Amino acid sequence: MKNVPTTSWHSALQSMLPRSLRMRLLVFLLAAIVLAGAVQGALAYRGALDEADALFDYHMQQTALALRSGLPVDAQGLGPGLDPEDENHEFIVQVWTNEGLRIFESAVGAALPQIAVLGFANVQARGGTYRVFSMQTRSQVIQVAQNMAARRDMARSLALRTLAPLAIMAPLLVLAVWWGVSRSLAPVERVRRQLAQRQADDLSPVSDAQLPDEVQPLVSELNLLFERVQRAFDAQEHFVADAAHELRSPLAALRLQLQGLQRAGDDAARAVAIERLSAGIDRATRLVEQLLTLARQEASTATTEPVDLRAVVQLALADVAPAAQARSMDVGLLDSATATATATATVPVTVRGNAEALRMLARNLLDNAIKYTPPGGQVDVQVRREGDQAVLTVEDSGPGIAPEHRERVMQRFVRETSEGAPGSGLGLAIVQAIAQGHGAKVQLSASPRLGGLLVTVRFG
Repeated sequence: MKNVPTTSWHSALQSMLPRSLRMRLLVFLLAAIVLAGAVQGALAYRGALDEADALFDYHMQQTALALRSGLPVDAQGLGPGLDPEDENHEFIVQVWTNEGLRIFESAVGAALPQIAVLGFANVQARGGTYRVFSMQTRSQVIQVAQNMAARRDMARSLALRTLAPLAIMAPLLVLAVWWGVSRSLAPVERVRRQLAQRQADDLSPVSDAQLPDEVQPLVSELNLLFERVQRAFDAQEHFVADAAHELRSPLAALRLQLQGLQRAGDDAARAVAIERLSAGIDRATRLVEQLLTLARQEASTATTEPVDLRAVVQLALADVAPAAQARSMDVGLLDSATATATATATVPVTVRGNAEALRMLARNLLDNAIKYTPPGGQVDVQVRREGDQAVLTVEDSGPGIAPEHRERVMQRFVRETSEGAPGSGLGLAIVQAIAQGHGAKVQLSASPRLGGLLVTVRFG
């Protein structure tokens, strides 16, 4: 015979059980009640039979003791003289002399044999089994016998009367279990109805009042999920509205530049129109790229890992090097100890996050600094450790941002910088989104060393 895997038995048992939690609780509890009732009934029945036997044995013994001095020693075959039809053969008393003469019998023709065993014994007589108690006095032997069939009937009746309260209480216990389970699961049913009646766009928290402790964590996590989904929906709505608004201007500009190209009368005018159209396409492409980057960062759930922030900044510096050279700018990574443009310190500054997102954060900060700083200016980057925090700073020698505008420029499509600088106002918004995803804070202030803007990002 092949051994059936335990998992198969478990799967089979799970498939047999109802899927409803209420029905499962009722099935398990009722099965436990039935099993406990059956065991209790069997034990009570067996105990009642044993107690009845002990009681009947005690009565037989007391009857024999009562007859010890009740008959004359020289009695000769005395009998009660009863009508044979009125005689009771279920309980029989016989008295024998020491010489073996029966001098008394409670039923004529009982014919129970005289036994030599004193005390209790079971004797086969009259087609059945009798329980016999024998006691010897100085001159007599007294036997008290009871038919075992009659004894069993009486004992069984007593045992059944003992089980009657249990039989009455069992249905009441079942009703109590059903009421208790229904009452306990009523809050869960309330939450189910509340969710079933909701509209698709209703993401308000679910009430966890009076919920069992085992269900409250589930509802709490569900409310947190609703909150995250609501934030995602709000961000999506804002993004779509802002993107639709911001894309109108570059698309309209592209249409005007295309019309200018179509109306160009000579090669020189056509070349200028083509150059303007190409620049407009580049600006529109950059805007779309930044919009997609912002949307991706706001909805990002990327896994995190330990990242060397200094190494990430070096990669970002390599990305912006061509733009810095084109504007003849001094861009470099400062050593945390000397605050001068020297070789990179070898000690890593590790943060937990996504390396590509952090690289994008540093690159956007550098892009903004290079874009809004006049040609020939200076941009310095520094990575250091302050206690338990990793700190990234980017400062420039540009015009900076007025204190009253610093909070506003972190919003999307907001620009509070010098005229003529290209951009869409999304750089710092992307930085803010990435920083929030890494639990970091972004602070804008004036650079005391270079005179421009100082951006500080603190991790941890």
